[in-house]
Amino acid sequence: MDSLTPVTLSKTEALAARYGTAEIPPAGPWNPIIASLLDHRSVRGYRPDAPPEGTLETLVAAASSAATSSNLQTWSVISVRDPAKLAVLAEIAGGQKHIQQCPIFLVWLADVSRNERLGQDEGTVLEGMPYLETFLVAAIDAALASQNAVVAAESLGLSTVYIGALRNDVVRVAETLGLPPGVVGVFGLCVGYAADAAKAEVKPRLPQATVLHHDTYDHGAEPAQRAAYDVLMNDFSRRNEMAADTWTARVINRIGTMKALRGRDRLSAAIRSLGFPLR
Repeated sequence: MDSLTPVTLSKTEALAARYGTAEIPPAGPWNPIIASLLDHRSVRGYRPDAPPEGTLETLVAAASSAATSSNLQTWSVISVRDPAKLAVLAEIAGGQKHIQQCPIFLVWLADVSRNERLGQDEGTVLEGMPYLETFLVAAIDAALASQNAVVAAESLGLSTVYIGALRNDVVRVAETLGLPPGVVGVFGLCVGYAADAAKAEVKPRLPQATVLHHDTYDHGAEPAQRAAYDVLMNDFSRRNEMAADTWTARVINRIGTMKALRGRDRLSAAIRSLGFPLR
């Protein structure tokens, strides 16, 4: 969708695109914001034209408006435009060229260094700093902020894709971006106008019956639900000229071997080396 072009799908069409025609949830409230959310898709090809002046700052304003645990605000973001740095980040991410192609590339950071400096300035030891909870809060803060930015970007007719593969080598990311101790890049984000060849249909998700539970966790029907979703995903892959694939095969390929983790099996040690003790 181009800038300011509204989402035109009806509620039923949008839900069918997201879940398949056999799994449309019951009718409920609807508005243009929900329609835009359901229209989300990852885009891996971008036109070179830059968004309007001030777009970056608008996205960060949206990010800053996300919820943050206890108002600690333990996230930061780096806008990377240096071609040499972008080339390194693309290499870390397994050669994802859209990192170098998009007009805005953001690296979202779990950042407890700012509060550590606050404690030092105030002569106070922050005893809760070295614990897993503090890192988890920072990573969640970064995720919430970035998703606000994605929603804002898509409302402006921009496309996005997250780059989790920066976690292949968080130490090299830190070296490339000059991150101080207590800061780690948790993922990247491409933002820009989708190239025509990169536009894709909405990818189906697991049915609500699989992910929505009532009062207690119930996975009794999961095998049948997964089998039906595998058919849906296989058809999606074929329509979008991807290798025929099911969700089951995708999960196994992605986390079934140590090799598939692409170095992220060492992530805990790497994060500790960047100043997060994770006690």
